[in-house]
Amino acid sequence: MTAKLNVNIDHVATIREARKTIEPSIVTAAVMCEQAGANGITVHLRGDRRHIQDRDIELLRDVVTTYLNVEMAATDEMIAIAEETRPDAVSLVPEKPNEITTEGGLDVVTNFAAVQEAAGKLKSADIFVSIFIDPSLEQITAAHAAGAQQVELCTAEYAELTLSSRAAHGEGARKAAAEVARIAAAATHAIDLGLIVAAGHGLTYRNVRALAAIPEISEFNIGHSIISRAVFVGLSQSVREMIDAIRGV
Repeated sequence: MTAKLNVNIDHVATIREARKTIEPSIVTAAVMCEQAGANGITVHLRGDRRHIQDRDIELLRDVVTTYLNVEMAATDEMIAIAEETRPDAVSLVPEKPNEITTEGGLDVVTNFAAVQEAAGKLKSADIFVSIFIDPSLEQITAAHAAGAQQVELCTAEYAELTLSSRAAHGEGARKAAAEVARIAAAATHAIDLGLIVAAGHGLTYRNVRALAAIPEISEFNIGHSIISRAVFVGLSQSVREMIDAIRGV
């Protein structure tokens, strides 16, 4: 079965917030992604509100007809927003005030009590719980114990290894292949625990194919590469091209 694609549209809001105006419309972006074949829409409501705003979540909840996944920190403020707006899924993620983007997976082992409490509240509100973690067996086991229904494996290290042409041969290729194997082993462990497996962070049209070949991964969350490509070919086309890349077309 081909893995699903949820398109992260945060950076449509990034462009809007650069001028604090009303365009480009986050709602229009979501609809276009769905019409192009995306299986869902992902957004990250950050504490600093640098791109997605609270009102965006409300509007998207009314408009998205596929699957609305909201990434957020495991804080009381964010969980309350989730309980109010009821997205289909919440992905619990780490968050640092000055980071450019999420820098790695949530350390569930260290923050177990807070993550478990957040997961419990979300599940009580009938919201599907995913946790964004590094492809570590220890973190996966902890996420399962904390109440996760899905883990999203952070692919940042793999993405970094595949950014340049050096990854195509020699030591670079060996390191990238080793990271694919680590992600595959993590996905297998998660499946063995009864978890659903997603993956994302830094994935592009060029590097997603190797991970899409891992049968245990059933969902990808990809944003920056798609929105970047949309500048040149349009949003609908960029979504369709990513779907083709995941399918190996």
